[in-house]
Amino acid sequence: MRLPRSSPARSLGLFGLALVAAGLALGFAFAGSPTTIANGVRIDGVDVGGMDAGAAEALLEKRSAARAGRAVVFVGAGARIRIAPETLGVEPDWRAAVDAARRQGSGFGPLRGFRRIDVEVFGADVAPPVSVLRGALGYELQLIAKKVDRAQREAALVRHGTRISIVPGRAGVALDTKAAAATIVRALASLDPPAGRVQLPLRRIAPELRTAALASAARRARLVLSAPVRLRLGATSWRLSRARLATLLELPSGGETAIRIGGTAAEHWFLRFGARVERPARDASFASHGDRVSVVPARAGLSLDPARTADAILAAALRTQNRVAQVAVETTAPTLTTAAARRMGITGVVGAYTTDYTGIPNRIHNVQLVAHLVDDKLIAPGAVFSFNQTTGARTAAKGFREAPVIIDGEVTTGLGGGVCQVSTTVFNAAFEAGLPILRRTNHALYISHYPQGRDATVDYPDLDLQFRNDTGHWLFLHTAVGATSLTVTLYGTPTGRRVVATTTPLVSHGAPPVKKTVDPTLKPGEKVVDDPGVPAMTTSVTREVYDASGGLLDTSVWYSSYVASPKLVRVGPPKAKPKKKAAAPATTTTRQP
Repeated sequence: MRLPRSSPARSLGLFGLALVAAGLALGFAFAGSPTTIANGVRIDGVDVGGMDAGAAEALLEKRSAARAGRAVVFVGAGARIRIAPETLGVEPDWRAAVDAARRQGSGFGPLRGFRRIDVEVFGADVAPPVSVLRGALGYELQLIAKKVDRAQREAALVRHGTRISIVPGRAGVALDTKAAAATIVRALASLDPPAGRVQLPLRRIAPELRTAALASAARRARLVLSAPVRLRLGATSWRLSRARLATLLELPSGGETAIRIGGTAAEHWFLRFGARVERPARDASFASHGDRVSVVPARAGLSLDPARTADAILAAALRTQNRVAQVAVETTAPTLTTAAARRMGITGVVGAYTTDYTGIPNRIHNVQLVAHLVDDKLIAPGAVFSFNQTTGARTAAKGFREAPVIIDGEVTTGLGGGVCQVSTTVFNAAFEAGLPILRRTNHALYISHYPQGRDATVDYPDLDLQFRNDTGHWLFLHTAVGATSLTVTLYGTPTGRRVVATTTPLVSHGAPPVKKTVDPTLKPGEKVVDDPGVPAMTTSVTREVYDASGGLLDTSVWYSSYVASPKLVRVGPPKAKPKKKAAAPATTTTRQP
Protein backbone atom coordinates (compact mmCIF):
# COMPACT_ATOMS: atom_id res chain seq x y z
CA MET A 1 0.00 0.00 0.00
CA ARG A 2 1.34 3.41 -0.96
CA LEU A 3 1.04 6.57 1.39
CA PRO A 4 -0.20 9.84 -0.22
CA ARG A 5 2.25 12.63 -0.76
CA SER A 6 1.73 15.92 1.30
CA SER A 7 0.89 18.98 -0.78
CA PRO A 8 2.87 22.25 -0.62
CA ALA A 9 -0.18 24.17 0.68
CA ARG A 10 -0.62 21.79 3.51
CA SER A 11 3.02 22.13 4.41
CA LEU A 12 2.77 25.87 4.47
CA GLY A 13 -0.32 25.71 6.65
CA LEU A 14 1.39 23.51 9.14
CA PHE A 15 4.36 25.87 9.20
CA GLY A 16 2.09 28.85 9.86
CA LEU A 17 0.38 27.06 12.67
CA ALA A 18 3.74 26.34 14.15
CA LEU A 19 4.73 29.97 13.94
CA VAL A 20 1.51 31.12 15.56
CA ALA A 21 1.95 28.64 18.35
CA ALA A 22 5.50 29.81 18.86
CA GLY A 23 4.38 33.45 18.86
CA LEU A 24 1.66 32.79 21.37
CA ALA A 25 4.12 30.98 23.53
CA LEU A 26 6.54 33.92 23.25
CA GLY A 27 3.77 36.44 24.01
CA PHE A 28 2.68 34.53 27.07
CA ALA A 29 6.27 34.24 28.16
CA PHE A 30 6.80 38.07 28.14
CA ALA A 31 3.26 39.11 29.16
CA GLY A 32 4.11 39.32 32.81
CA SER A 33 1.62 40.58 35.39
CA PRO A 34 -0.93 43.18 34.23
CA THR A 35 -0.53 44.98 37.58
CA THR A 36 3.12 45.82 36.99
CA ILE A 37 4.66 48.41 34.70
CA ALA A 38 6.54 47.08 31.70
CA ASN A 39 10.29 46.92 31.86
CA GLY A 40 12.03 49.77 30.07
CA VAL A 41 9.46 52.43 31.07
CA ARG A 42 10.83 55.58 32.69
CA ILE A 43 8.89 58.52 34.18
CA ASP A 44 10.80 61.80 33.97
CA GLY A 45 14.00 59.74 33.70
CA VAL A 46 13.21 57.46 36.68
CA ASP A 47 13.10 53.73 35.88
CA VAL A 48 9.78 52.34 37.10
CA GLY A 49 9.80 49.07 35.05
CA GLY A 50 8.53 46.00 36.94
CA MET A 51 6.97 48.16 39.71
CA ASP A 52 3.32 48.23 40.55
CA ALA A 53 1.46 51.57 40.39
CA GLY A 54 1.57 52.27 44.11
CA ALA A 55 5.27 51.66 44.45
CA ALA A 56 6.05 53.75 41.38
CA GLU A 57 3.93 56.67 42.57
CA ALA A 58 5.50 56.51 46.05
CA LEU A 59 8.99 56.56 44.55
CA LEU A 60 8.17 59.55 42.38
CA GLU A 61 6.57 61.47 45.24
CA LYS A 62 9.65 60.82 47.37
CA ARG A 63 11.97 62.05 44.65
CA SER A 64 9.72 65.10 44.10
CA ALA A 65 9.74 65.98 47.80
CA ALA A 66 13.53 65.80 47.84
CA ARG A 67 13.63 68.16 44.86
CA ALA A 68 11.21 70.73 46.43
CA GLY A 69 12.58 74.20 47.06
CA ARG A 70 15.46 73.91 44.62
CA ALA A 71 15.40 76.95 42.35
CA VAL A 72 16.55 77.01 38.75
CA VAL A 73 18.62 79.80 37.25
CA PHE A 74 17.56 80.99 33.80
CA VAL A 75 19.76 83.24 31.68
CA GLY A 76 19.36 85.26 28.51
CA ALA A 77 20.83 88.43 26.97
CA GLY A 78 23.03 88.99 30.00
CA ALA A 79 20.16 88.69 32.48
CA ARG A 80 20.08 86.09 35.27
CA ILE A 81 16.71 85.08 36.75
CA ARG A 82 16.30 82.65 39.67
CA ILE A 83 12.89 80.93 39.95
CA ALA A 84 11.66 78.29 42.43
CA PRO A 85 8.81 75.88 41.53
CA GLU A 86 6.69 77.20 44.40
CA THR A 87 6.79 80.70 42.91
CA LEU A 88 4.77 79.59 39.91
CA GLY A 89 2.85 76.75 41.62
CA VAL A 90 4.50 74.09 39.46
CA GLU A 91 3.22 70.60 40.50
CA PRO A 92 3.71 67.40 38.43
CA ASP A 93 0.81 64.91 38.45
CA TRP A 94 2.65 61.68 39.28
CA ARG A 95 -0.50 59.55 39.47
CA ALA A 96 -1.45 60.52 35.93
CA ALA A 97 2.14 59.80 34.87
CA VAL A 98 2.01 56.30 36.41
CA ASP A 99 -1.29 55.59 34.65
CA ALA A 100 0.28 56.64 31.35
CA ALA A 101 3.29 54.41 32.10
CA ARG A 102 1.04 51.38 32.75
CA ARG A 103 -0.61 51.86 29.39
CA GLN A 104 2.77 51.50 27.69
CA GLY A 105 2.69 47.67 28.25
CA SER A 106 -1.01 47.00 28.68
CA GLY A 107 -3.22 44.61 26.73
CA PHE A 108 -4.62 41.05 26.85
CA GLY A 109 -2.47 37.97 27.10
CA PRO A 110 0.13 37.54 24.38
CA LEU A 111 -0.69 41.03 22.95
CA ARG A 112 0.58 42.53 26.20
CA GLY A 113 3.69 40.39 25.86
CA PHE A 114 4.44 41.67 22.38
CA ARG A 115 3.94 45.33 23.51
CA ARG A 116 6.24 44.79 26.47
CA ILE A 117 8.89 43.30 24.21
CA ASP A 118 8.76 46.52 22.14
CA VAL A 119 9.00 48.73 25.26
CA GLU A 120 11.85 46.68 26.70
CA VAL A 121 13.78 46.85 23.47
CA PHE A 122 13.19 50.50 22.53
CA GLY A 123 12.32 52.00 25.92
CA ALA A 124 9.65 54.59 26.77
CA ASP A 125 9.96 57.82 28.79
CA VAL A 126 6.73 59.32 30.11
CA ALA A 127 6.58 63.03 30.95
CA PRO A 128 4.12 63.85 33.77
CA PRO A 129 1.38 66.38 33.17
CA VAL A 130 2.23 69.57 35.07
CA SER A 131 -0.11 72.18 36.60
CA VAL A 132 1.06 75.78 36.87
CA LEU A 133 -0.45 79.11 37.99
CA ARG A 134 -0.98 80.71 34.58
CA GLY A 135 -1.31 84.22 35.98
CA ALA A 136 1.94 83.91 37.93
CA LEU A 137 3.70 82.44 34.91
CA GLY A 138 2.46 85.25 32.65
CA TYR A 139 3.59 87.90 35.14
CA GLU A 140 7.01 86.26 35.48
CA LEU A 141 7.40 86.19 31.69
CA GLN A 142 6.63 89.92 31.56
CA LEU A 143 9.34 90.61 34.15
CA ILE A 144 11.82 88.48 32.26
CA ALA A 145 10.98 90.21 28.97
CA LYS A 146 11.69 93.61 30.52
CA LYS A 147 15.15 92.37 31.50
CA VAL A 148 16.13 90.59 28.32
CA ASP A 149 14.29 92.40 25.53
CA ARG A 150 16.40 94.90 23.61
CA ALA A 151 14.97 96.81 20.68
CA GLN A 152 16.84 96.84 17.46
CA ARG A 153 18.56 100.08 16.49
CA GLU A 154 18.17 101.19 12.93
CA ALA A 155 21.08 102.74 11.14
CA ALA A 156 20.79 106.52 11.40
CA LEU A 157 22.37 109.81 10.45
CA VAL A 158 23.66 112.00 13.29
CA ARG A 159 24.77 115.60 13.25
CA HIS A 160 27.62 117.15 15.23
CA GLY A 161 27.52 120.84 14.49
CA THR A 162 27.59 120.90 10.71
CA ARG A 163 29.20 117.46 10.34
CA ILE A 164 27.13 114.41 9.30
CA SER A 165 28.01 110.79 10.12
CA ILE A 166 26.29 107.40 9.91
CA VAL A 167 25.67 105.28 13.02
CA PRO A 168 25.37 101.58 12.11
CA GLY A 169 22.28 99.62 13.10
CA ARG A 170 22.21 96.99 15.83
CA ALA A 171 20.15 93.82 16.06
CA GLY A 172 17.70 93.46 18.92
CA VAL A 173 16.54 90.45 20.90
CA ALA A 174 13.16 89.49 22.32
CA LEU A 175 12.02 86.71 24.59
CA ASP A 176 10.21 83.90 22.76
CA THR A 177 7.35 83.90 25.25
CA LYS A 178 5.68 80.66 24.21
CA ALA A 179 8.89 78.65 24.06
CA ALA A 180 10.17 80.28 27.27
CA ALA A 181 7.01 79.24 29.14
CA ALA A 182 7.55 75.60 28.11
CA THR A 183 11.25 75.75 29.01
CA ILE A 184 10.58 77.23 32.47
CA VAL A 185 7.79 74.81 33.38
CA ARG A 186 9.77 71.79 32.12
CA ALA A 187 12.87 72.77 34.12
CA LEU A 188 10.92 73.52 37.31
CA ALA A 189 8.89 70.27 37.10
CA SER A 190 11.90 68.01 36.48
CA LEU A 191 12.93 65.59 39.23
CA ASP A 192 16.52 66.22 38.25
CA PRO A 193 16.69 70.02 37.72
CA PRO A 194 19.65 71.36 35.74
CA ALA A 195 22.66 71.97 37.92
CA GLY A 196 23.80 74.86 35.76
CA ARG A 197 21.95 77.68 34.04
CA VAL A 198 19.08 77.19 31.64
CA GLN A 199 19.24 79.26 28.50
CA LEU A 200 16.00 81.08 27.74
CA PRO A 201 14.83 80.96 24.11
CA LEU A 202 15.31 84.36 22.44
CA ARG A 203 14.41 85.74 19.03
CA ARG A 204 16.87 87.91 17.12
CA ILE A 205 15.37 91.05 15.54
CA ALA A 206 17.45 92.33 12.67
CA PRO A 207 17.38 96.08 11.87
CA GLU A 208 15.38 96.93 8.76
CA LEU A 209 17.58 99.84 7.72
CA ARG A 210 21.22 99.20 7.10
CA THR A 211 24.14 101.56 6.73
CA ALA A 212 24.25 101.30 2.94
CA ALA A 213 20.68 102.56 2.65
CA LEU A 214 21.68 105.89 4.25
CA ALA A 215 24.69 106.61 2.10
CA SER A 216 22.70 108.73 -0.35
CA ALA A 217 20.96 110.63 2.45
CA ALA A 218 24.32 111.34 4.08
CA ARG A 219 25.69 112.80 0.83
CA ARG A 220 22.62 115.02 0.44
CA ALA A 221 22.77 116.20 4.07
CA ARG A 222 26.45 117.13 3.72
CA LEU A 223 25.63 119.09 0.57
CA VAL A 224 22.86 121.00 2.40
CA LEU A 225 25.31 122.06 5.09
CA SER A 226 28.17 122.84 2.72
CA ALA A 227 27.35 126.55 2.25
CA PRO A 228 24.81 129.23 3.27
CA VAL A 229 21.45 129.73 1.53
CA ARG A 230 19.87 133.10 0.78
CA LEU A 231 16.11 133.61 1.24
CA ARG A 232 14.43 136.22 -0.93
CA LEU A 233 11.04 137.92 -0.93
CA GLY A 234 10.77 140.76 -3.40
CA ALA A 235 13.59 143.20 -2.74
CA THR A 236 14.28 141.81 0.76
CA SER A 237 16.61 138.91 1.43
CA TRP A 238 17.86 136.96 4.43
CA ARG A 239 20.99 134.82 4.84
CA LEU A 240 20.70 131.32 6.31
CA SER A 241 24.11 130.31 7.63
CA ARG A 242 25.36 126.75 7.73
CA ALA A 243 24.67 126.65 11.47
CA ARG A 244 21.10 127.83 10.89
CA LEU A 245 20.59 125.26 8.14
CA ALA A 246 21.83 122.59 10.54
CA THR A 247 19.04 123.45 13.01
CA LEU A 248 16.42 123.43 10.25
CA LEU A 249 17.56 120.13 8.72
CA GLU A 250 15.68 117.05 9.91
CA LEU A 251 17.64 113.84 9.44
CA PRO A 252 15.85 110.54 8.63
CA SER A 253 14.67 108.36 11.50
CA GLY A 254 12.31 105.48 12.13
CA GLY A 255 13.41 103.57 9.06
CA GLU A 256 13.15 106.51 6.66
CA THR A 257 15.92 107.56 4.28
CA ALA A 258 14.88 111.04 3.17
CA ILE A 259 16.10 114.36 4.59
CA ARG A 260 13.85 117.39 4.86
CA ILE A 261 13.55 120.85 6.36
CA GLY A 262 11.36 120.35 9.41
CA GLY A 263 11.15 119.30 13.02
CA THR A 264 10.47 121.23 16.23
CA ALA A 265 13.34 123.68 15.81
CA ALA A 266 12.25 124.44 12.24
CA GLU A 267 8.64 125.01 13.35
CA HIS A 268 9.77 127.56 15.95
CA TRP A 269 12.00 129.30 13.42
CA PHE A 270 9.19 129.53 10.84
CA LEU A 271 6.91 131.07 13.48
CA ARG A 272 9.47 133.80 14.20
CA PHE A 273 10.30 134.32 10.54
CA GLY A 274 6.62 134.42 9.62
CA ALA A 275 6.07 137.29 12.04
CA ARG A 276 8.64 139.31 10.04
CA VAL A 277 7.18 138.40 6.67
CA GLU A 278 3.46 138.33 7.29
CA ARG A 279 1.22 141.35 6.89
CA PRO A 280 -2.34 141.08 8.19
CA ALA A 281 -5.18 141.89 5.86
CA ARG A 282 -6.88 145.22 6.51
CA ASP A 283 -10.63 145.48 6.12
CA ALA A 284 -12.19 148.38 4.33
CA SER A 285 -13.29 151.05 6.81
CA PHE A 286 -14.90 154.45 6.83
CA ALA A 287 -13.42 157.88 7.53
CA SER A 288 -15.64 160.74 8.62
CA HIS A 289 -15.27 164.28 7.31
CA GLY A 290 -17.91 166.28 9.12
CA ASP A 291 -21.18 165.52 7.37
CA ARG A 292 -19.43 163.33 4.79
CA VAL A 293 -17.95 159.86 5.05
CA SER A 294 -15.59 158.06 2.69
CA VAL A 295 -14.44 154.49 2.25
CA VAL A 296 -10.89 153.67 3.32
CA PRO A 297 -9.83 150.93 0.86
CA ALA A 298 -9.13 147.42 2.08
CA ARG A 299 -5.69 145.87 1.75
CA ALA A 300 -4.89 142.22 1.13
CA GLY A 301 -2.59 140.50 3.60
CA LEU A 302 0.36 138.19 3.23
CA SER A 303 0.99 135.00 5.19
CA LEU A 304 3.98 132.71 5.09
CA ASP A 305 3.55 129.24 3.59
CA PRO A 306 5.99 127.24 5.77
CA ALA A 307 5.71 123.96 3.81
CA ARG A 308 6.45 125.49 0.41
CA THR A 309 9.20 127.70 1.85
CA ALA A 310 10.80 124.64 3.48
CA ASP A 311 10.78 122.82 0.13
CA ALA A 312 12.35 125.88 -1.54
CA ILE A 313 15.11 126.05 1.10
CA LEU A 314 15.92 122.34 0.68
CA ALA A 315 15.98 122.61 -3.11
CA ALA A 316 18.36 125.59 -2.94
CA ALA A 317 20.58 123.87 -0.36
CA LEU A 318 20.95 120.83 -2.60
CA ARG A 319 22.52 122.97 -5.32
CA THR A 320 26.21 123.73 -5.49
CA GLN A 321 25.53 127.12 -7.12
CA ASN A 322 22.73 129.69 -7.07
CA ARG A 323 21.71 128.69 -3.55
CA VAL A 324 18.79 131.13 -3.45
CA ALA A 325 15.29 130.21 -2.24
CA GLN A 326 12.16 132.24 -2.82
CA VAL A 327 9.95 132.73 0.25
CA ALA A 328 6.52 131.26 -0.45
CA VAL A 329 3.64 133.44 0.68
CA GLU A 330 -0.13 133.34 0.35
CA THR A 331 -2.44 136.29 -0.12
CA THR A 332 -5.14 136.63 2.54
CA ALA A 333 -8.27 138.50 1.55
CA PRO A 334 -9.84 141.06 3.90
CA THR A 335 -13.19 140.20 5.46
CA LEU A 336 -14.70 143.46 4.20
CA THR A 337 -13.55 144.38 0.73
CA THR A 338 -13.56 147.89 -0.71
CA ALA A 339 -16.34 147.00 -3.15
CA ALA A 340 -18.48 145.52 -0.40
CA ALA A 341 -17.98 148.62 1.76
CA ARG A 342 -19.10 150.88 -1.08
CA ARG A 343 -22.19 148.75 -1.63
CA MET A 344 -23.24 149.40 1.99
CA GLY A 345 -24.41 152.84 0.96
CA ILE A 346 -22.81 154.68 3.89
CA THR A 347 -22.58 158.16 2.39
CA GLY A 348 -23.87 160.71 4.90
CA VAL A 349 -25.19 161.55 8.36
CA VAL A 350 -28.38 159.86 9.54
CA GLY A 351 -28.28 161.18 13.11
CA ALA A 352 -25.80 162.88 15.46
CA TYR A 353 -25.59 164.35 18.95
CA THR A 354 -23.00 166.05 21.17
CA THR A 355 -22.81 166.18 24.97
CA ASP A 356 -20.34 168.04 27.14
CA TYR A 357 -18.60 166.37 30.04
CA THR A 358 -16.37 167.30 32.94
CA GLY A 359 -15.35 165.60 36.16
CA ILE A 360 -12.40 164.01 37.83
CA PRO A 361 -9.66 162.47 35.67
CA ASN A 362 -10.92 158.93 36.29
CA ARG A 363 -14.38 159.81 34.97
CA ILE A 364 -12.93 161.48 31.87
CA HIS A 365 -10.73 158.40 31.31
CA ASN A 366 -13.78 156.09 31.48
CA VAL A 367 -15.75 158.30 29.05
CA GLN A 368 -12.94 158.17 26.51
CA LEU A 369 -12.39 154.41 27.03
CA VAL A 370 -16.00 153.33 26.46
CA ALA A 371 -16.36 155.79 23.56
CA HIS A 372 -13.54 153.91 21.80
CA LEU A 373 -15.25 150.58 22.53
CA VAL A 374 -18.38 151.61 20.58
CA ASP A 375 -16.48 153.51 17.90
CA ASP A 376 -16.54 152.39 14.25
CA LYS A 377 -19.27 149.79 14.76
CA LEU A 378 -21.22 148.63 11.72
CA ILE A 379 -24.94 147.91 12.19
CA ALA A 380 -26.55 145.75 9.53
CA PRO A 381 -30.00 146.53 8.10
CA GLY A 382 -32.62 145.23 10.55
CA ALA A 383 -30.01 144.50 13.23
CA VAL A 384 -30.29 145.59 16.86
CA PHE A 385 -27.46 147.59 18.44
CA SER A 386 -26.86 146.63 22.10
CA PHE A 387 -24.67 148.92 24.17
CA ASN A 388 -23.83 146.20 26.72
CA GLN A 389 -23.09 143.57 24.09
CA THR A 390 -20.80 145.98 22.25
CA THR A 391 -18.82 147.14 25.29
CA GLY A 392 -18.98 144.03 27.45
CA ALA A 393 -18.52 144.10 31.21
CA ARG A 394 -16.85 147.17 32.62
CA THR A 395 -13.88 145.68 34.45
CA ALA A 396 -10.52 146.82 35.74
CA ALA A 397 -8.88 144.35 33.34
CA LYS A 398 -10.24 146.44 30.47
CA GLY A 399 -8.83 149.61 31.99
CA PHE A 400 -11.93 151.04 33.73
CA ARG A 401 -11.32 153.13 36.85
CA GLU A 402 -13.25 154.18 39.96
CA ALA A 403 -15.36 157.31 39.46
CA PRO A 404 -18.68 158.78 40.71
CA VAL A 405 -21.75 156.67 39.91
CA ILE A 406 -25.38 156.59 41.01
CA ILE A 407 -26.29 153.46 42.98
CA ASP A 408 -29.69 153.03 44.63
CA GLY A 409 -30.47 156.70 44.20
CA GLU A 410 -27.28 157.97 45.82
CA VAL A 411 -24.05 159.30 44.36
CA THR A 412 -21.08 157.13 45.30
CA THR A 413 -17.96 155.80 43.56
CA GLY A 414 -17.76 152.66 41.46
CA LEU A 415 -15.89 151.01 38.63
CA GLY A 416 -16.78 152.57 35.27
CA GLY A 417 -18.28 155.85 36.43
CA GLY A 418 -18.86 158.04 33.34
CA VAL A 419 -20.08 155.25 31.03
CA CYS A 420 -23.58 156.71 31.03
CA GLN A 421 -22.24 159.87 29.39
CA VAL A 422 -21.58 157.75 26.31
CA SER A 423 -24.83 155.74 26.48
CA THR A 424 -26.83 158.99 26.77
CA THR A 425 -25.06 160.47 23.75
CA VAL A 426 -25.63 157.28 21.71
CA PHE A 427 -29.32 157.31 22.70
CA ASN A 428 -29.75 160.88 21.53
CA ALA A 429 -27.99 160.20 18.21
CA ALA A 430 -30.41 157.31 17.58
CA PHE A 431 -33.26 159.57 18.83
CA GLU A 432 -32.36 162.26 16.29
CA ALA A 433 -32.03 159.62 13.54
CA GLY A 434 -35.63 158.53 14.17
CA LEU A 435 -34.59 154.94 14.86
CA PRO A 436 -36.80 152.64 16.96
CA ILE A 437 -35.53 152.64 20.57
CA LEU A 438 -36.09 149.19 22.06
CA ARG A 439 -34.60 149.61 25.55
CA ARG A 440 -33.82 152.79 27.51
CA THR A 441 -33.78 153.55 31.23
CA ASN A 442 -33.49 156.98 32.86
CA HIS A 443 -31.08 157.65 35.74
CA ALA A 444 -32.35 157.32 39.28
CA LEU A 445 -31.45 160.98 39.93
CA TYR A 446 -32.14 163.95 37.66
CA ILE A 447 -28.95 165.19 35.98
CA SER A 448 -29.30 168.73 34.73
CA HIS A 449 -26.48 168.71 32.17
CA TYR A 450 -28.24 165.99 30.12
CA PRO A 451 -31.16 166.93 27.85
CA GLN A 452 -34.31 166.79 29.96
CA GLY A 453 -35.99 163.39 29.83
CA ARG A 454 -33.46 162.11 27.31
CA ASP A 455 -30.80 160.57 29.52
CA ALA A 456 -30.01 156.84 29.27
CA THR A 457 -28.29 154.85 31.98
CA VAL A 458 -26.73 151.40 31.56
CA ASP A 459 -25.55 148.76 34.02
CA TYR A 460 -24.00 145.55 32.71
CA PRO A 461 -25.67 143.11 32.20
CA ASP A 462 -29.14 144.18 33.42
CA LEU A 463 -29.80 147.72 32.15
CA ASP A 464 -29.10 148.06 28.45
CA LEU A 465 -29.57 150.58 25.65
CA GLN A 466 -30.84 149.06 22.42
CA PHE A 467 -32.10 150.41 19.09
CA ARG A 468 -32.88 148.87 15.71
CA ASN A 469 -31.58 149.90 12.30
CA ASP A 470 -34.78 150.17 10.25
CA THR A 471 -33.30 152.32 7.48
CA GLY A 472 -32.87 149.42 5.07
CA HIS A 473 -29.15 150.22 4.73
CA TRP A 474 -26.02 149.77 6.83
CA LEU A 475 -25.21 152.20 9.63
CA PHE A 476 -21.74 153.22 10.80
CA LEU A 477 -21.50 154.46 14.42
CA HIS A 478 -18.60 156.84 14.95
CA THR A 479 -17.50 158.63 18.12
CA ALA A 480 -15.38 161.78 18.30
CA VAL A 481 -13.92 162.33 21.75
CA GLY A 482 -12.66 165.78 22.66
CA ALA A 483 -11.22 167.13 25.89
CA THR A 484 -14.64 168.24 27.16
CA SER A 485 -17.18 166.97 24.63
CA LEU A 486 -18.33 163.76 23.01
CA THR A 487 -20.03 163.50 19.61
CA VAL A 488 -21.75 160.36 18.36
CA THR A 489 -22.61 160.26 14.64
CA LEU A 490 -24.61 157.62 12.81
CA TYR A 491 -23.61 157.54 9.14
CA GLY A 492 -25.56 155.69 6.49
CA THR A 493 -27.82 156.41 3.56
CA PRO A 494 -29.59 159.66 4.48
CA THR A 495 -33.30 158.95 5.01
CA GLY A 496 -34.65 162.53 4.94
CA ARG A 497 -36.53 161.84 8.15
CA ARG A 498 -37.67 164.73 10.33
CA VAL A 499 -37.86 164.39 14.09
CA VAL A 500 -40.09 166.58 16.25
CA ALA A 501 -39.62 166.28 20.03
CA THR A 502 -41.92 167.69 22.72
CA THR A 503 -40.81 167.70 26.34
CA THR A 504 -43.19 168.21 29.25
CA PRO A 505 -42.05 170.38 32.18
CA LEU A 506 -40.43 168.77 35.19
CA VAL A 507 -43.02 168.11 37.86
CA SER A 508 -41.85 168.06 41.48
CA HIS A 509 -43.48 165.73 43.94
CA GLY A 510 -43.12 167.02 47.50
CA ALA A 511 -40.13 168.42 49.26
CA PRO A 512 -36.87 166.50 49.34
CA PRO A 513 -36.24 164.45 52.47
CA VAL A 514 -33.92 165.98 55.05
CA LYS A 515 -30.80 164.18 56.15
CA LYS A 516 -29.27 165.69 59.30
CA THR A 517 -25.87 165.02 60.74
CA VAL A 518 -24.42 166.41 63.98
CA ASP A 519 -21.31 168.52 63.52
CA PRO A 520 -19.49 169.06 66.85
CA THR A 521 -17.63 172.01 65.33
CA LEU A 522 -20.88 173.99 65.16
CA LYS A 523 -22.43 175.84 68.06
CA PRO A 524 -25.56 174.41 69.66
CA GLY A 525 -28.56 175.37 67.58
CA GLU A 526 -26.42 176.37 64.60
CA LYS A 527 -27.43 174.82 61.21
CA VAL A 528 -25.62 174.66 57.87
CA VAL A 529 -27.27 173.47 54.63
CA ASP A 530 -24.66 171.74 52.45
CA ASP A 531 -27.07 170.63 49.72
CA PRO A 532 -30.62 171.91 49.26
CA GLY A 533 -31.61 168.57 47.80
CA VAL A 534 -33.89 167.86 44.87
CA PRO A 535 -37.46 166.64 45.14
CA ALA A 536 -38.73 163.60 43.26
CA MET A 537 -39.59 164.66 39.71
CA THR A 538 -41.19 163.31 36.55
CA THR A 539 -41.15 164.35 32.93
CA SER A 540 -41.84 162.87 29.50
CA VAL A 541 -40.61 163.28 25.96
CA THR A 542 -42.73 162.64 22.88
CA ARG A 543 -41.00 162.03 19.57
CA GLU A 544 -42.71 162.17 16.20
CA VAL A 545 -40.84 160.85 13.18
CA TYR A 546 -41.85 161.98 9.67
CA ASP A 547 -40.55 160.58 6.38
CA ALA A 548 -39.12 162.69 3.57
CA SER A 549 -42.58 163.31 2.12
CA GLY A 550 -43.98 164.47 5.47
CA GLY A 551 -45.85 161.29 6.39
CA LEU A 552 -45.89 160.32 10.05
CA LEU A 553 -43.83 157.18 10.56
CA ASP A 554 -43.87 156.76 14.35
CA THR A 555 -44.85 158.40 17.62
CA SER A 556 -43.08 157.32 20.80
CA VAL A 557 -43.21 158.58 24.39
CA TRP A 558 -40.47 158.13 26.99
CA TYR A 559 -41.39 158.68 30.63
CA SER A 560 -38.74 159.52 33.18
CA SER A 561 -39.20 159.31 36.93
CA TYR A 562 -36.41 160.58 39.19
CA VAL A 563 -36.14 159.87 42.90
CA ALA A 564 -35.53 162.66 45.39
CA SER A 565 -32.07 163.72 46.44
CA PRO A 566 -32.01 164.45 50.19
CA LYS A 567 -31.39 167.88 51.66
CA LEU A 568 -28.11 167.62 53.57
CA VAL A 569 -28.04 169.61 56.80
CA ARG A 570 -25.35 169.84 59.48
CA VAL A 571 -26.49 170.87 62.94
CA GLY A 572 -24.64 171.77 66.09
CA PRO A 573 -24.77 169.57 69.16
CA PRO A 574 -27.66 170.17 71.61
CA LYS A 575 -27.18 172.66 74.46
CA ALA A 576 -25.79 171.15 77.63
CA LYS A 577 -28.33 171.06 80.50
CA PRO A 578 -27.26 173.00 83.70
CA LYS A 579 -26.12 170.82 86.54
CA LYS A 580 -28.25 170.82 89.78
CA LYS A 581 -26.55 172.05 93.05
CA ALA A 582 -25.84 169.26 95.50
CA ALA A 583 -27.83 169.44 98.87
CA ALA A 584 -25.81 170.47 102.01
CA PRO A 585 -25.07 167.53 104.31
CA ALA A 586 -27.31 167.39 107.52
CA THR A 587 -25.62 168.29 110.87
CA THR A 588 -26.37 166.17 113.95
CA THR A 589 -25.61 167.35 117.51
CA THR A 590 -25.13 164.83 120.26
CA ARG A 591 -25.23 165.82 123.93
CA GLN A 592 -23.49 163.86 126.65
CA PRO A 593 -25.57 163.00 129.75
